Amino acid sequence: MEGQNLSLALAAPVAILENVARGYGQYCPIAKAAEIVAERWTPLIVRNIYLRAHSFSDIHRGCPKMSTTLLAHRLRDLERAGVIDRVAAPAGRGSRYYLTPAGQELAEMVLQMGTWGARWLDLAPDDYDAGLVLWAWAKCVDADRLPPQRVVVRFDISDDTNKRYWMLYQRPESEACIKHPGLDEDLIVTTDTVTLTDVHRGRLQLAQAVRSGRLAISGPLDLARALPTCGGLSYYANVQPARQPTPAPAAPAKR
Repeated sequence: MEGQNLSLALAAPVAILENVARGYGQYCPIAKAAEIVAERWTPLIVRNIYLRAHSFSDIHRGCPKMSTTLLAHRLRDLERAGVIDRVAAPAGRGSRYYLTPAGQELAEMVLQMGTWGARWLDLAPDDYDAGLVLWAWAKCVDADRLPPQRVVVRFDISDDTNKRYWMLYQRPESEACIKHPGLDEDLIVTTDTVTLTDVHRGRLQLAQAVRSGRLAISGPLDLARALPTCGGLSYYANVQPARQPTPAPAAPAKR
């Protein structure tokens, strides 16, 4: 009996510590919301699902530095909080994740956070990632503006260890690939990570990047001219910085 009481006595402080770690212990709605949205990676997971990344692997592609174990844990937490719904994949393997009405409202708040970040924060050298930019680029393509046939674009990134990526401009969903898709290439874009990122986030016009020699497009002229009209720019491309941005640093080669 004494041993049982000792176990209960030891367990009580642990339970209290766990509760403190999980929340702020405040009635304030800001505190309650922060218990969810202030968790590391959670805003990015919500962002990815909002951008139509519904499979586990696609969500992870938008958070490549996050472990898959932690992603699975965060998805379970968001499901328990009523932010996302998990449904069986159509093919019967894996799951698909969708925002609930509460998740849609949370996504709107996350997007506003992004507006603040675009206005007030600069990028650090480690923030430049060509693969992540192309993943986001594909999510922002306007399918209604695409030509009827699929267009395959190869991206040669001079300072990235992968060197090559591919973008499939297609309906209903464009896709960025890190491996050759086994299809003929229609266009080849040659650039570096900083230039690619600055074009995507609206800090550099594509035409300006071409004129300056920082970006080159090879292939049929009609497709090269149509490429900028298909979308792909960041949601924040039109957000003007609140202060003069610092010059973009040279992005280190990915290791």
